[in-house]
Amino acid sequence: MKRPSSTKAKSFDAVKMMRQIRDQISRDIAHMDYKQIKEYFKTASGQVLRA
Repeated sequence: MKRPSSTKAKSFDAVKMMRQIRDQISRDIAHMDYKQIKEYFKTASGQVLRA
């Protein structure tokens, strides 16, 4: 059975959002050493939990 085609634009695209987040993190940590990356994620995870 075919699905009806939807012309309605998505208001939320999870895949697009996840790619954007992943790309931003990659840019942020590109030139960091191990200790800096570890601190980055420790700080970032705290910000997510407080939000």
